[in-house]
Amino acid sequence: MKKLYIALLFGAIMSTSSCKKFLDVNTNPNAPQTVEANLYLSPMLHWMATAPQFDGIYIARYTQNWASTASQDLWERHGHNQGGTAPDQGGQIWRTTYYDFGQNLVDMTQKAESQQRWDLLGVAQILKAWGWNTATDANGEIIVKEAIDASKLTFNYDSQEYAYQETLRLIDAAIANLNRTDGAVNEAYLAKTDIIYRGKRALWIKFAYGFKAMVLNHYSNKPSQYKADQVIAAVDASFASNAEDALIQYAGTANDDANFLSATRNNIGTLRQSKFILSLMDGTVFTGAVDPRLSRMLAPSPDGLYRGLEPTFGTAALTTTQQPLNLWGYASQAAANASATTPARYLFARKNKFPIITYAQLQFIKAEAAYKKGDKATALAAYKNAVSAHFDFVNLRNTDDGQSPTQISATEKATYLASASVTPTDPNTLTLSQIMCQKYIAQWAWGHLEQWTDLRRYHYTDKDPITGNQVFIGFAIPTSLFPDNQNKVVQRMRPRFNSEYVWNRAGLDAIGGLATDYQTKEMWITTPQ
Repeated sequence: MKKLYIALLFGAIMSTSSCKKFLDVNTNPNAPQTVEANLYLSPMLHWMATAPQFDGIYIARYTQNWASTASQDLWERHGHNQGGTAPDQGGQIWRTTYYDFGQNLVDMTQKAESQQRWDLLGVAQILKAWGWNTATDANGEIIVKEAIDASKLTFNYDSQEYAYQETLRLIDAAIANLNRTDGAVNEAYLAKTDIIYRGKRALWIKFAYGFKAMVLNHYSNKPSQYKADQVIAAVDASFASNAEDALIQYAGTANDDANFLSATRNNIGTLRQSKFILSLMDGTVFTGAVDPRLSRMLAPSPDGLYRGLEPTFGTAALTTTQQPLNLWGYASQAAANASATTPARYLFARKNKFPIITYAQLQFIKAEAAYKKGDKATALAAYKNAVSAHFDFVNLRNTDDGQSPTQISATEKATYLASASVTPTDPNTLTLSQIMCQKYIAQWAWGHLEQWTDLRRYHYTDKDPITGNQVFIGFAIPTSLFPDNQNKVVQRMRPRFNSEYVWNRAGLDAIGGLATDYQTKEMWITTPQ
């Protein structure tokens, strides 16, 4: 937020009459002095997909999606790097919410409203809601009421409860505006810069309902506020199939327009799949059911066997031929980049369509809500839809960049789904573990914040009420935690260092953010009250 504060202060100073007269002499008669409302949109949609991937590099080590090849990685130990060599690691969601969106989103909203472009206004409100919810799910208390206020250099924080209330208010407002057909609503105009749905209001309405379902489901630990029927209704008003998934398309022609997780960008070169994700797919957790997705999502070791790294241990105990290949499926980043004929698998190729919200993800949310309601038949139907849809999602993502892998066949999928450890025949024997572990697989490598919220809602190691085993079977907290944590697990990212800890320490002090173990303070949304 440092850049934001400086930019806003500069804007306030430049708004005085004397400065305006000075700037008048620099008016360019050959360039527009105002920006079309829709021109703000594409960069913000890009960051909506990309910011969670930046921070996901680190969050995914908390959630054990992947692990570093080096031992005692501080993120795997539930730590952070503030005060270290890269203090803004884990701060991209914060930066996007307040800077990449920031004043740009304010301007787009005001222009859309004044021009009666209700469709663009609805998308703007979704983005604002997404920013608040994503930031609060990552950081807990955030700045909402005083955000983007050019008269301030320091800012007071708002509660997570307020951030959630504002998120839901904006989603409902977005749905109302996207349903309007009066004024200057124009699909062709919105489509010019809408890189997700090409101006189609009906799909943005479905996106809004899916987003709402996700937010409402986060209240699951609050018995007086959790409404399973509302979650289910919102899912039912959302995506009807994978065809409606919210996806960002990457051109893959250069670094800046390539998939963030691709070898071209080289953001994940030192990371390998974890032992936990492997255990969910190799027949360990779902006993006897080797998942056909395993070979389409994960990378083998040079000896052809599949292995995963245990957090904090690195690769030291493995021989060269036993160490898993990188997430692109090669021995090195250079080899992955050089291979034009055999691009990376799944979500790791240059031109992948990258998900923001998916049909499969929402069906898992419906399954969990129905399960908690006690409607096990609905829960089982949604669970089966979710697993089946993710199989199809894997096949689709393995063709985005011209790959030619062996697709998962209908027979392979049916055989896996028919396994008793995967899909019970009696709805009453469906378990939370089945729902949440399969959701974990479906969100692996991309749904980092929702996946972390799932783990935190179940306090990492809560027990399944039917089996007595952990909800996330086999998930183990590392024995060597970050020293500042005082033997507690991580619950939140610390706010972005370069703005908050440099410029806004008074605001942080008011919420306890200066404490060395602030990252272990439990979120309001995961507590009963």
